[in-house]
Amino acid sequence: MSTEPETTEDAEPGAPGAGSTSAGGPGSGTGGGETGAARPASGEEALAGTENAPADAGQAASEEGTQADTGQAADAEGGDAGAPQMSEAEAELRAQQVERERIEQRKAEKKAPIASGTKLSGRAADLLAAVRAVESGEKPSATVFEEPPPAPRRSAPEPERRPRPVAPEPVSVPAGPAPEAVQAVRQVLGEGGAPEVLAPQAAAVLGEGADEQLRADPWQLLRIAGVRPEQADGFARALLGAECGPDDARRGRAVTGWLLEQAALAGHTVLEMPALLAALAQRGVPEPDSAVQDAIAEGEALVFQDALEGEAGSPAPAGGEGADEDEERPVRVLVGLERYAMAEESLADGLARLVNSAPKQDGSAEEWERAAAAAQGSAAELIRAVAGQGLVLHTGGEASLAEPAALLTAARSLGLRAWAATHGPIGRDRFAALLRRSGQAVDAPGQADEVPADSPVATVSGLLAGLEGPGRDTDGALDLDLLVVLDAPQLDVETAALLTESLPDGARLVLAGDPAVLWSAGPGRVFADLLAARICPQVASRRPDPGPLGELVSGIGIGELNQVEAPGKEVVIVPVRDAGEAVHRTVQLVVDSVPRAIGVPAAETQVITPGHGGAVGTRALNAALKERLNPGPGRFGGFDPGDRIVHSPAPGRALPGRVVTADAEGLHLSCEGETVVVPKDRVEHSVRHGWALTAHQAVGSRWPAVVVVLPGDAAQALSRPWVYTAFGRADRHLSVVHGVEQALPRAVAEVPAKPRTTRLPVLLAPQISGT
Repeated sequence: MSTEPETTEDAEPGAPGAGSTSAGGPGSGTGGGETGAARPASGEEALAGTENAPADAGQAASEEGTQADTGQAADAEGGDAGAPQMSEAEAELRAQQVERERIEQRKAEKKAPIASGTKLSGRAADLLAAVRAVESGEKPSATVFEEPPPAPRRSAPEPERRPRPVAPEPVSVPAGPAPEAVQAVRQVLGEGGAPEVLAPQAAAVLGEGADEQLRADPWQLLRIAGVRPEQADGFARALLGAECGPDDARRGRAVTGWLLEQAALAGHTVLEMPALLAALAQRGVPEPDSAVQDAIAEGEALVFQDALEGEAGSPAPAGGEGADEDEERPVRVLVGLERYAMAEESLADGLARLVNSAPKQDGSAEEWERAAAAAQGSAAELIRAVAGQGLVLHTGGEASLAEPAALLTAARSLGLRAWAATHGPIGRDRFAALLRRSGQAVDAPGQADEVPADSPVATVSGLLAGLEGPGRDTDGALDLDLLVVLDAPQLDVETAALLTESLPDGARLVLAGDPAVLWSAGPGRVFADLLAARICPQVASRRPDPGPLGELVSGIGIGELNQVEAPGKEVVIVPVRDAGEAVHRTVQLVVDSVPRAIGVPAAETQVITPGHGGAVGTRALNAALKERLNPGPGRFGGFDPGDRIVHSPAPGRALPGRVVTADAEGLHLSCEGETVVVPKDRVEHSVRHGWALTAHQAVGSRWPAVVVVLPGDAAQALSRPWVYTAFGRADRHLSVVHGVEQALPRAVAEVPAKPRTTRLPVLLAPQISGT
């Protein structure tokens, strides 16, 4: 198991951790007859012809592509804490901080410890024994676990109806590091040969006395995003001289924390002890077990012992006849950062509360049944499930969104305060328009595709930050009765924990999404874990996505890259031989061929490629597209008014938009109708040109036309979820600039999502009645 991000879309080929590795020479052709089309002379001829074929690949690149984006967003957070006005990102982060404090307070009040895992605070000898037992394979023979008796199903108290939500109290923007503190850190960095531009971030991350901390422990530099162990080693040698050595306990602790952070970027909430020890050895730590012990003793990591699982996602069953009660129970030893471990435990608590509690009875059983009878198929199943359950899962593709829309319509007709939340603003506006067309906003004037001002749809980030949605009641909970979260696969453990802890007693939660798309940018696989755990009703939509695009994407979801008939040029394959031709064909398609042959303008066409770096990454494609679509000198950090951009205000978030202007305050953006001002020192790390995106940046959004670019060196980055996600972003037309030959069908058939190590199923099992 790798403890580092599987790939970094931001890395150039050949760099350590690069997202796309060289795959021999550039590919040519169309994948050995997969498309059944002859090589066209140009992108224009391809669109004029009748090439019909599948297109893209899997998930490895997705998880990898996110790493660069999240890292940049994290970098951006450090240098602007002293801004005079609170931005959307700061409001969101502050709201999350307040919510985490509430979570920690609630957990401190709980009397019973979690039965499935225990934080070890005992002696080092005990830990060593457990570690060595796992390493050597001398595990105790399998036995069963005595599970606590199921908690009785309780009725939630009737929440008090409040006519108006209480607006959240304004929060003050935390002050940034003092200039003298930054200067002191800058001096230490200069003495150690480290880039002085890291000073503001280092001062913010390390806090008071950051300069003295760095002098006392130079490896604290690893806490700064983007710094690698070899760079921290050089910094330490310059400051410590002869005292510096690979066996320094400070180095071992710091590298342990760094590896756990890298694992979180790759999606893991914890690491198995053997994997962590092996990674430490690879990083030149002479005594890995001592390094882990030191990190645990200093509170820099937590260690857990969890039951070995029987069937996937579930612990060993309860004891049967003849079981030896005195026999040692098999466990696995896991290590993680407190931040993610506590979030995962809080999420399990919140989900168990929803599952074990009867929802508040809004509307009679007869009224719910009448609403279900008025719906059709799986929409009726969804309404019936929500009527009696606090937590329901819903799966399906784009067409299945009509079912959550029907649920929301029915719930609001029964008087429930029902809201939906999406991953991003494009998805929010699309679902709001769908609600309007389905009759949710029939009384509002305007066109069917316009979004009413009072639409009950928000983004997840805006809901948690208090910038969108119903607001919070006097107890701090969201003022609603039903929350439908779309794009549920994009929920990481921290966001999911904040959502569940924010729901009032008696509320209902529906998690809906397509399980075949790329997983969240942050750690965890919440939706997949819940589907595997089977602790609540699951409703699978029976609505297929229509047309040739729906047929193509559905086949990819089950591992088949099929040829499809596309009489309206819904799918077109454009084979290329090398990187230069790939860039040329992509620009030709966006600027000329798709607008002329399909009728979709360049402004509504999105390019998707596996990574940021390389000859056909987002940087190269955006530069070429800017030259044709909005040429200019890049007067403000490489940007000009009218440039198409993507703004990442926080890790895992990507807001498409355009540059409006720039002034002393910063870069002024328009992101889906919202005005955003990005301060100067954040522009480099949180704003990119957006004509071309990675699949992880594009997830949760759709465009009328999409051009997926697969250069020859992208073969290693392709996986089934990546291809499914990239191809599934197209509404009317998909062009595939194809240079990976047989790597595309092979990725779809053989490369599933990369596994992630999490604890959620184990934490849930003892808390759910009847499991």
